Amino acid sequence: MDEQKLVGLIQAGDESAFAEIVRIYKDRIVNYLYQMTGDYQRAADLSQETFLRVYFKADKYKPIAPFSSWIYAIASNLAKTDLKKRRRTATIPLDDIQYGLDASTPSEESLDSGLANNLRQALDGLNPRYRIPVVLKDIEGYSQEEIALIIKRPIGTVKARISRGRAMLKKQLEKAGCDNPSYQRKEIYDGRY
Repeated sequence: MDEQKLVGLIQAGDESAFAEIVRIYKDRIVNYLYQMTGDYQRAADLSQETFLRVYFKADKYKPIAPFSSWIYAIASNLAKTDLKKRRRTATIPLDDIQYGLDASTPSEESLDSGLANNLRQALDGLNPRYRIPVVLKDIEGYSQEEIALIIKRPIGTVKARISRGRAMLKKQLEKAGCDNPSYQRKEIYDGRY
């Protein structure tokens, strides 16, 4: 069934139409929010909040833009608010503090701490104004026009933020590569002098 029809049914109070929208978008929204927050549990909680807002504010949806743009806009706004709130209240749980232990040695580091970890850290370090367009474009596969609808900014702003965000990510990943000898570039001898 067409998403516009599903939204119309949700506006009329049809819960099965809402269940269908959740089925269609659940994994995509959780994945998107995970890319934004870096925390699966936060992403799951925020996705639930996203769907609650879809259900209770369905009457505010206007079919001028695709439904996917509207739901991603809701998720983006929730992620931005959550990131701002977490920055203000950043704390370290006492359970995470290890008393009397020295810093970990390279042999104790996880095998998964390579490029994926560096990318995750670089993404986490990006300001949401750049992270959201980059994640929507490069991970979720949205066009720049769709991203402009989602974040309610002009297409030129979207292009600039994607470009700047990518440049910041590249810089962070290059820095991480220089700090980690196992990721440093190696010259390859091709047999010529």
